[in-house]
Amino acid sequence: DRDMSDSRKTVLVVDDDVDLVLELQLQLEAAGYRVVTAHTDKEGRQVAAQTRPDAAIVDLMMEEHDSGFALSHHLKATMPALPVILLTAVASETGIDFDAVTAEERLWIKADVVLDKPVRFETLRAQLERLLR
Repeated sequence: DRDMSDSRKTVLVVDDDVDLVLELQLQLEAAGYRVVTAHTDKEGRQVAAQTRPDAAIVDLMMEEHDSGFALSHHLKATMPALPVILLTAVASETGIDFDAVTAEERLWIKADVVLDKPVRFETLRAQLERLLR
């Protein structure tokens, strides 16, 4: 139930790191966005369906190591125009370079931008603003 006088863009933030979600929510709200949050792939799908966000910021590794891929894929399948930013700590957590992702997996990663964690908020905001233009 979006108030029509509320012209702010809605951003869906999905990450199993509750502290990070709160931090991003505060930063994004301070930057003028309306924020809706979720902590799992399933919850992200439900919140996205209910709120029809303008953009989504999704963590790659949540309850399953590829939950973010699955959620990103689902969001693009149901809302093709939705910009999706995928955050990944894969490189820092596993030592695996993101480029090691198989070609097959890359085909169905539907994210518009992939950013390594920890991401600077300025970087994230710049990408978000570019995608929402």
